[in-house]
Amino acid sequence: MLKVITDTTCNLAPELIAAHHIPTAPIAIQFGEESYDEFVNLDRDLFYRRIEETGTIPTTSQPSPAWFAQQYRQAAEAHESVLVITVTSKHSGTYSSALLARSLVPEADVEVFDSAAVSLGTGFMVLEAVEMAERGESRSAVLQRLTKIRKNSFLYLTPATLKYLQMSGRVGKLQGAIASLLNVKPIIILQDGMLEARESVRTRGKALERLVALAAAAAGSVPVRMGVVHARALEEGRKLIDMVTSRLNCETVMMEDLVPSLAVHGGPGVVGLAFHKV
Repeated sequence: MLKVITDTTCNLAPELIAAHHIPTAPIAIQFGEESYDEFVNLDRDLFYRRIEETGTIPTTSQPSPAWFAQQYRQAAEAHESVLVITVTSKHSGTYSSALLARSLVPEADVEVFDSAAVSLGTGFMVLEAVEMAERGESRSAVLQRLTKIRKNSFLYLTPATLKYLQMSGRVGKLQGAIASLLNVKPIIILQDGMLEARESVRTRGKALERLVALAAAAAGSVPVRMGVVHARALEEGRKLIDMVTSRLNCETVMMEDLVPSLAVHGGPGVVGLAFHKV
């Protein structure tokens, strides 16, 4: 039997995680001296409230190797093989923690897979893996499928405001102030596991249109599994669903509110598309 493990950045709905019994490593989120574990003692409401109360952006850190090691020991005792699917290793040390834990439990049969993605980009891979595992398919078959999905995955994001990027130091204060006055919205693209601001557009409406145009260009007429993600921007998320379903060949569509460990970088109002060709 194959046991699939992931981390909270996969952004899958709690009911899906529970239905498939997926152990999910919590990302640590620190507000100064206060440390929280994502979805253990920090939900979205508390996350945004603490940002407003402190006026600062928290930092994040990967789950400990000890968390993964405990899961590996349980799997070894149950004679299960393990597949860990993590957030991109280029933005998090989660992949390294999962690898290090493997050396702590040599009796466990463990493979660690770098999704090279974030949010539902990782989540779709996790779902594919657990569905294949439930059908009794081998880990090697799952890994082959995940490798194909990874090569055909795309993610495009845009924030509503540069306030949080300024607070986190990801854009300079002067640069951010000028961009905010001009109402410039950056388009952030996932490329080779890295999130990069590649272009900017004027106005929020044009930013949403640009996300859909990029997705349509990437997908062509090929069916896709589409994920719409947002941070406290439900209405714009619904608008994006309408836009993508009218322009792309969407086999399935899923929408989720960004988890705090990802929303930390762009703040409320971030919206985006995460999808892969089927």
